[in-house]
Formats: sequence, structure tokens, C-alpha cells
Amino acid sequence: MKALVINCTLKKSPDPSNTEALARVVTEQLEKDGVSVEFVRAVDLSIEPGVVSEAVREGDAWPGVHEKLLDAEILVIASPTWLGRPSSVAQQVLERMDAMLSETDDEDRPVAYNRVAGVVVTGNEDGAHHVISEIQGALADIGYTIPGQAWTYWHLGPGPGPDYLDDEKGRDWSHRTGRAMAANLYGVARALAERPVGPPPG
Repeated sequence: MKALVINCTLKKSPDPSNTEALARVVTEQLEKDGVSVEFVRAVDLSIEPGVVSEAVREGDAWPGVHEKLLDAEILVIASPTWLGRPSSVAQQVLERMDAMLSETDDEDRPVAYNRVAGVVVTGNEDGAHHVISEIQGALADIGYTIPGQAWTYWHLGPGPGPDYLDDEKGRDWSHRTGRAMAANLYGVARALAERPVGPPPG
């Protein structure tokens, strides 16, 4: 089984990413269950704006990300919170994923069917549940199955403050929640592999 994490930080590599650091708590648990994990830091790629899976113009890196999405049974979108909302990078990724609404597999099912997804959020302000609901809502629209408690976050509350990598406060809760998230993603992905959802009725 494969998992893909799309890190929607605004920071390019090799800058440390708070969001990736928390996402790795989730993936460490997935790896304990034998899941193969790949990370993509979207901001490192030349992803053009658009709502198609094909390249918008020469050099557009999205088709390669799209292939990785179709190769993974588990998807994690990881985003920082800015102005109480998902990052602009996360929005761009979801806009490109919009094309998957009209893509079907060999059995005429939307290509996101029988795949599961969850969300990781970090920030030194409030708004985590809003970010989670926006991203999970979009992923559900696309066709992903969202297990119960398929998220974790680390936020210090209202106003500015230190980042996840700078402060131990709240980490234990975020890590426990992240491991539970991983277990739920893996459990539902296994169930769907054993009993896949069929195509929607005509």
C-alpha cells in the first residue's frame, strides 16, 4: 500500500517545514503498518494554475503529481494556516485535483473512489478546524473517502507565536492524534481494498 503526502508549505526546500515535521509523525505510524510513503513539497515544483490534469504549458509539473495521486491508496494534504485559511499552495493543489471529478477508472468509477485522505495542519494562530473542513470537504467532493478523525493539527491559539518546531507545547496531543489518524486511514484503506466501492448508479 502506498501513501502520498503533499506538503503545501510556502517554504521551498531545504528550509525546515513545520507542516512536514508534524506530517512525519503520521507517516511514521503508516510505515509501521508497512505502508510505503512519498512526500511532495508542492512549492518546489513548477505547478501552473489550472483545473486540468494535463500540462497547462511546457514545464508544468502537475502531470507527474497526478500520476503519484493515482498510484497511492492514501493521500495526506498537509497545510499551514495563513489568515485562518489553507495556504495558497494547498488551494492550487486542490484546484488541479478538480479535474479528477471527471476522470474514471476501468470500471467507470471516479478515480478517487476507494482511496482515503486526511489532513495535517500547523500554525501559530487559530483556525485549524476551518482549514481541515475546507480541505476535507474538497477531497470528499473529488471522491476520496474521509475516515473518522482523519486529521491532526498543532496550533497555539489566537495571535502570533512560536512555530511547531520551536515549541514543545501541545505536541503530545498532536502526535497522539496523528498516530490515530494514520491508524484510521490505514484501516479504512484496507477495508476498501478488500471490498471496493462500485461505480455510482446511472
